[in-house]
Amino acid sequence: MNIVTLLPFIVLIGAMFLMTRSAKKKQAAAAQMRNEMQPGTGVRTIGGMYATVKEVHDDTVLLEVAPGVHAIYAKNAIGAVLDDAEYNRIVHGDDEELDADGTVVPDDASSLTGADDAEVAKIDLAKSDAADDAEPKSTAAKDAKADGEGESK
Repeated sequence: MNIVTLLPFIVLIGAMFLMTRSAKKKQAAAAQMRNEMQPGTGVRTIGGMYATVKEVHDDTVLLEVAPGVHAIYAKNAIGAVLDDAEYNRIVHGDDEELDADGTVVPDDASSLTGADDAEVAKIDLAKSDAADDAEPKSTAAKDAKADGEGESK
């Protein structure tokens, strides 16, 4: 056999090796994240539920899903461990996000314009009745009326 015949197989085996290697890295990172969970941290389960970790055991985690409501989950059911600011923003609705240096990040464009919300002029986008009467009808409706198709006999 020559090298040209073996080349597709070599490329296929190399691609499979690279794909399994990256998948193993992701699994190891997820396992490390789950093992580093501490009581009091906020988590998101793979089902999308947000909760606070109360106790960590070998294979299970006790989560507080609401004040006084506890549930036991498998460690594999934890999809993400959240930092305190992100957890509070999502669960408690805290709008203030902090930069790395601790300053508040505004959630609108007022910091770009320098204008406060009170200074921004409000624009009424509702159409008035006079504007509705002044607007011409669609061309299809005009053509149908001109041809007499729009009329019932």
